[in-house]
Amino acid sequence: MAVDYAVIVLYLAGMLAVGWWGMRRATSKSDFLVAGRRLGPAMYSGTMAAIVLGGASTIGGVGLGYQYGLSGAWMVFTIGLGLLALSVFFSARIARLKVYTVSEMLDLRYGGSAGLISGIVMWAYTLMLAVTSTIAYATIFDVLFGLDRTVSIVIGGAIVVAYSTLGGMWSITLTDMVQFVVKTIGVLLLLLPIAVIKAGGFGEMAHRLPHDYFAPLGIGGQTVFTYVLIYSFGMLIGQDIWQRVFTARSDRTARLGGTAAGTYCLVYALAGAVIGTAAKVLYPHLGSPDDAFATIVKDTLPVGVRGLVLAAALSAVMSTSSGALIACATVAHNDIWSRVRGAVRARRDPAAGAASWAAGGPRDGGPAEAPDEVRGNRLFTLLMGLAVIVTAIALNNVVEALTLAYNLLVGGLLVPILGGLLWRRGTAAGALASVAVGGLTVIGLMATLGVLANEPIYYGLLASLVAYVAVSLATRPTDQAVLTVWRERLAGRADTPSPLTRV
Repeated sequence: MAVDYAVIVLYLAGMLAVGWWGMRRATSKSDFLVAGRRLGPAMYSGTMAAIVLGGASTIGGVGLGYQYGLSGAWMVFTIGLGLLALSVFFSARIARLKVYTVSEMLDLRYGGSAGLISGIVMWAYTLMLAVTSTIAYATIFDVLFGLDRTVSIVIGGAIVVAYSTLGGMWSITLTDMVQFVVKTIGVLLLLLPIAVIKAGGFGEMAHRLPHDYFAPLGIGGQTVFTYVLIYSFGMLIGQDIWQRVFTARSDRTARLGGTAAGTYCLVYALAGAVIGTAAKVLYPHLGSPDDAFATIVKDTLPVGVRGLVLAAALSAVMSTSSGALIACATVAHNDIWSRVRGAVRARRDPAAGAASWAAGGPRDGGPAEAPDEVRGNRLFTLLMGLAVIVTAIALNNVVEALTLAYNLLVGGLLVPILGGLLWRRGTAAGALASVAVGGLTVIGLMATLGVLANEPIYYGLLASLVAYVAVSLATRPTDQAVLTVWRERLAGRADTPSPLTRV
């Protein structure tokens, strides 16, 4: 294992080196948060695929294949479908808005009154997403080095926090490209064919396993439907995903690069399920399906290659964790702290306070591009990273935490976000009602039926939709000046000022 350890250590050292190099490029808020909005199709598609395919998609995807066969691909498959839908139907208009957060988009669309509550919901989601990714370090470092859970979380978390804090999105983008290459080589080009060969080929796998392992809906139709609601729709509205869309240098990059990334996810989904199915043939009595990935890697791959594939699993976790961390820090700084600080200033100086509540946030090249803004976002990245590590140490049930985060995100924010993009009659009051009713419904049902129940997201989405439509129709339409600015920004004319800035 000495060679494998050397591969892992060199990989981790490389991540820190890239973070240090990225710090030299992050000289403005735009650089730190959205990589200067300069990514081309190749880098954009690689980093987008890296962030959505995390530890759950790699280790969990193989585990689902071990438990259910080829239909275990559905979880990661629905992630790919969601990314394809985002890229084809929404990414171009999202990129043209030139904002930094989902809440800034809601402010711009509804007139500056929906951002704070949506920011709190989005912050909770991104925090829990970062936490669950960080906890995965414990499993991987335990397999690699036999380290204590807490020590593993601290080491893995410290590396991600370090390179994310140093260079922001530039560092994360560069490390994600490395992680994308490592995952492609380690999982698709090495582990997949070796696992199938070791299991005797597809014919032998079909002979030794039940027929359900090769049925398209062997995992259950209701489970697939729930995956679509949570993961496909979650891809449409998550801050961690949108922040990657904001890095695209053009509409075409966002659309084509995202489509390529979504297609890659579909291939990755099937690969994970096949690897898991092969593991079931080789090791039919594992204690947990999630042990399938580590077991087949340790027992079937040669020295050196084994280290690369384990690095691929580690890179999958790190890419999701770093993306969620910078999204969490961006929301905390721009959507919560800045708004609370603006409200305090408004009490002291109404003119200054009104200016700070400008819908859509500062545009690239504006006053907010000052160096202190970079320092502020860097500080919040560090603080949120420490919060993630502490929470990860204290938390045990990863699946429930991730499910809670996605249920709250989709149940509370899907309707007002898509409604704002697709329905002109939607109002700020309708958006606020939708967030509140959908979020409270999801929380109430999870408390009574259990976090992992399917019903909370079903009824939460329905309640959110009813509240949005009913309240929007019962209240005055959005001010025409606000809608005019919204349409101009959607058309790519980002210099159009919001009417809320005129004080």
